Amino acid sequence: MGFTRLPSALLVSSLLVICSASNATGPGKGRGMVVFTDPEDSNNLILSKSVSDTLKSSLTTVFLPAVYILVFVVGLPTNAMAIWVFLIRTKKKNPSSLYMANLALADLLFVVWMPLKVAYHLNGNNWTYGEPLCKVLMSFFYGNMYCSVLFITCLSVQRYWVVAHPLSHHKKNNKLAVGVCVALWCFIWLSSTPLYLYDHTVYLRELNITTCHDVNVIQNPQDPFPSVRLPFYYFNFMAVFAFFIPCVVIILSYFMLLRALGNNMEESTAKQNRHRAVVLIVTVLVTFLLCFLPSNIMLVVHYFLLKDGVINNGYSFYISTLCLASLNSCLDPFIYYYVSEDFRDHVKNTLLCRSSRTVEQMRVSFSSLKYSKKSKSYVSNSGNTQSSTC
Repeated sequence: MGFTRLPSALLVSSLLVICSASNATGPGKGRGMVVFTDPEDSNNLILSKSVSDTLKSSLTTVFLPAVYILVFVVGLPTNAMAIWVFLIRTKKKNPSSLYMANLALADLLFVVWMPLKVAYHLNGNNWTYGEPLCKVLMSFFYGNMYCSVLFITCLSVQRYWVVAHPLSHHKKNNKLAVGVCVALWCFIWLSSTPLYLYDHTVYLRELNITTCHDVNVIQNPQDPFPSVRLPFYYFNFMAVFAFFIPCVVIILSYFMLLRALGNNMEESTAKQNRHRAVVLIVTVLVTFLLCFLPSNIMLVVHYFLLKDGVINNGYSFYISTLCLASLNSCLDPFIYYYVSEDFRDHVKNTLLCRSSRTVEQMRVSFSSLKYSKKSKSYVSNSGNTQSSTC
């Protein structure tokens, strides 16, 4: 009985701490990344010492650019290779390869903008590229996050469909997958337009820097909601329709996938297929838990606090979760690796500089040979022995 009451007690205690912290900060007080317009000079912004310290801290000038450099160095070649494999090396297209190719494209479009993000933080959080380019950077940043979630959702549903309906029409499924991909790109493009409707850059005269999507300007401390109305509605809408609902779909898909594997597969193949499915599920869940879940929760919490006039005291955690969200561009290739056996083979052959023609000749050659366990080599019908190494 005591164990059942413990989670409730912890939950109540946490809520009390959050409520007391909210009441203690109050409008216009706290340590969040919020600046206020000077009533005597509308061109001047009043910022607290905590805002100044955060913008000059090692978190924003060392840790964040280090993570973004890692994302660029790892994400650029891996996603470029993934696109090459799915579009060029893979001859037989299927819905899974189409979804993964689009996911890799979304990651690549995001990664190519990373040098600007790195330069911004290394330059002391000083954006020197203008307001339009800052808006473009933010649209690709959030567009990639939600695009990744949606395409991983499609990939998860497709994996279940292949297991549950192995005899479904191939060409019909490909046409459906193409239509879904086009629809998702249109949705991401349309849903990112609100990011272009308000300014993201803020010039701080006291520090002589221009921030990009780091500082919120509150025109009226007594009524802060009009200053954050557009991003508040945008991020809450995207959190519900582009994250939480797809997350539920993914969980249901994997639950039904495991169930279908247990019911439909023969005993000899069930264990191997279930193992691959579990690895895939773990990989996707790690991606969600590390990259998407914290950032989406903090986005909602951040703008709810700003809307109610409560300055967000957890800004360091907030920007850290947004930074970790970019790691999905590095983790997605691992999803391709576990989902597609063809992808693993094509990557190996690409790294060994084997052409598609060479690979096909090797496949035909070895298919005509018999493997001898005694000599651990392939033996032709004439008795000639050939090495099994390629």
